[in-house]
Amino acid sequence: MHIIKGTPISPGIAIGKAIVKNTLQSEIHLEQNKNPNDEKQRFHEARLEAIEQIKGIYEQMLQTKGEEEAEIFMAHITMLEDVELIEGVESTIDELSCNAEWALHHIAKNFIAIFEAMDVEYMKERAMDIRDISSRVQRILSSDETHNIFELKEPAIIVAQDLTPSDTAQMDPNLVIGIINEDGGPTSHAAIIARMMGVPLIVYSNITSLVSSGQMIAFDGSTGDINLHPTKEFIEEYREKQLKLIEKKEQLEKLKGTKTITTDGFKVELAGNIGMPKDVKAVLEQDGEAVGLFRTEFLYMSRNDFPDEEEQFLAYKEVVEKMQGHPVVIRTLDIGGDKELDYLEIPKEMNPFLGCRAIRLCLSKPALWKVQIRALLRASVFGELRIMLPMITVMEELIAAKEIIEEAKEELRNEKITFNENVSVGMMMETPAAAVMADVFAKEVDFFSIGTNDLVQYTIAVDRMNTQVAHLYSPYHPAVLRLIKKIVDSAHEAGIWAGMCGEAAADKKLIPLWIGIGLDELSMSPPSLLETREQIQGLSKKEAEKLVDEVLSLKTAKMIEERLQ
Repeated sequence: MHIIKGTPISPGIAIGKAIVKNTLQSEIHLEQNKNPNDEKQRFHEARLEAIEQIKGIYEQMLQTKGEEEAEIFMAHITMLEDVELIEGVESTIDELSCNAEWALHHIAKNFIAIFEAMDVEYMKERAMDIRDISSRVQRILSSDETHNIFELKEPAIIVAQDLTPSDTAQMDPNLVIGIINEDGGPTSHAAIIARMMGVPLIVYSNITSLVSSGQMIAFDGSTGDINLHPTKEFIEEYREKQLKLIEKKEQLEKLKGTKTITTDGFKVELAGNIGMPKDVKAVLEQDGEAVGLFRTEFLYMSRNDFPDEEEQFLAYKEVVEKMQGHPVVIRTLDIGGDKELDYLEIPKEMNPFLGCRAIRLCLSKPALWKVQIRALLRASVFGELRIMLPMITVMEELIAAKEIIEEAKEELRNEKITFNENVSVGMMMETPAAAVMADVFAKEVDFFSIGTNDLVQYTIAVDRMNTQVAHLYSPYHPAVLRLIKKIVDSAHEAGIWAGMCGEAAADKKLIPLWIGIGLDELSMSPPSLLETREQIQGLSKKEAEKLVDEVLSLKTAKMIEERLQ
């Protein structure tokens, strides 16, 4: 029995024979002294044919899977119509009088390098989409119409180097019982499709060198455990796990339509985190009661210029309308730190997490920020929209932000454009400074939402991306928990609500503590919603309050985690 640990991406148990997909990349040679006009025509013909192929996949996905998944392939069409890509290939052909294959390879390689160098995981994973579309065009250029579609005759686990979204979309979920890929992450398009299809997926860097086609393997998509040589006893154990997972899913489905309320009547609003308007679908499918965090920076990414007011207004309006009167908390632009925009000139900083980011950046460019504020205000008449300000550390920032909001309101009044005059304005609580001053801030805003990811990082002075100190990063640190309690207590004393939208909101060990502290709202990734509801429905608020006093008296993160376990 040989167990290795991969990165879990899509949950579920997979047991079966492996089919190994090795990527055979034929070397693309530079051929010069070509007729540029002929080569550009070959490129455009291949590009247009690729678009037609992708349209076919889009229609197939639309009919069999749904609009959200099909949109991934509309994004591929957009990439193939991108002016920078087209002009880049044409310019390379003109400059070198070279073959279309090499020009496309050269430009695509540059795009891939740019995406892979980005600090934001979502943007890094767009490199896979570039590989997908460029490979499709290359196959057409070389008249190689064989495609990586697995014509399986029996259920199998796909083991691959670089499974593309096109590969994943065209798989038969009745025959593909699991996927282990060497590349990708939770926000890759292949991962999104795998989760949607209910196919377990794990990433392990050199898996194709460890597995042979026909080899029996088993893995757990929830833990990342991969057993390369499972025994009969182990397989039987995993089959029992499969049955339990099916039963668990059926049990959670029954919770839809029920309230997120403790045994003694304490109600919690259970909300979902989203990055794009299309993500609302997942929140509603998991019976989310609100959107607790709409990360608007994704509207600004993967493009060449700022989205204008109308585009933003339509995006916010779409989310608010789909939530049908349920609250939608929209965080204003949070760029900087690990999130950059190519078209926004931000000077390089020694430590960008302590530099000009989030509200600091917006206040330094008020005209730019006001475009977003106007769009938010216009959308506020279509539902329960709430504006949330990120990274507030001092009162001067909050005052300046509220002044710009008032200026935007006055402009809209003068233009006879309607908006909700009483739209709620709250702030992220993600720095020790904000937490310590929570009692003061609470008198100036309508709500708090605790961003635990940054609050932990700033409180303990730990860069969680730094492997030398990442082990110190812990939401169980007593200082972090004491600050969270102070934030919630200050909010309630001032008569406003307090929620949490960081990763710790869905931590099963911490949820009893959040109930005891009295958090009014928990916002998380949609797949965690029903499990969290089930847990809260089994808790007692009074018992949880006793736990808070006990936990906050402990001295170390390890002691706290062990107690909560």
